[in-house]
Amino acid sequence: MWLIIALTVLLIGLAISISWTRSRGAPWAPTPMSMVHKMLTMAEAGPNDLVYDLGCGDGRMIITAARRYGARAVGIELDPLRYLWCQLLITIFGLRGQIRIVYGDFFKQDLSEADVVTCYLLQDTNNKLEKKLKRELHPGPRVVSNYFTFPNLHLVRQDKEAELYMYLPGL
Repeated sequence: MWLIIALTVLLIGLAISISWTRSRGAPWAPTPMSMVHKMLTMAEAGPNDLVYDLGCGDGRMIITAARRYGARAVGIELDPLRYLWCQLLITIFGLRGQIRIVYGDFFKQDLSEADVVTCYLLQDTNNKLEKKLKRELHPGPRVVSNYFTFPNLHLVRQDKEAELYMYLPGL
């Protein structure tokens, strides 16, 4: 009986966790690993880069940036369950020196240190985020968005088939 109650509470918690972040940026929709690699390759992420993932979810972007591309990474996550999950994963993988997870709203975080910004949000969220990116990013950082665009940022590369877009906000 206790197992059924525990599973029910867990499922309800997960349903709330998945849906409540939509109003604050985007619902959790994990980026497929093939797309993670395409995004980091498009951004030319490497050992000298600090990669920010806005709404880092389960951490796959920042963990891949660190393990496969040698980058340092910062994940910003609003959902407490996914934030804790990311903390656990970076500890298990021994990536504490390369990855930092920030609990909170990426609209309230300073992005000025980023060399690469990745995101898979919603169009309304990208529209609101444009001004922040223009204001905080110095010339040079690459912004790669999955599926949704930044209509007023300088588009420098796109993969129409994968629906990936890379921008240089400082131009």
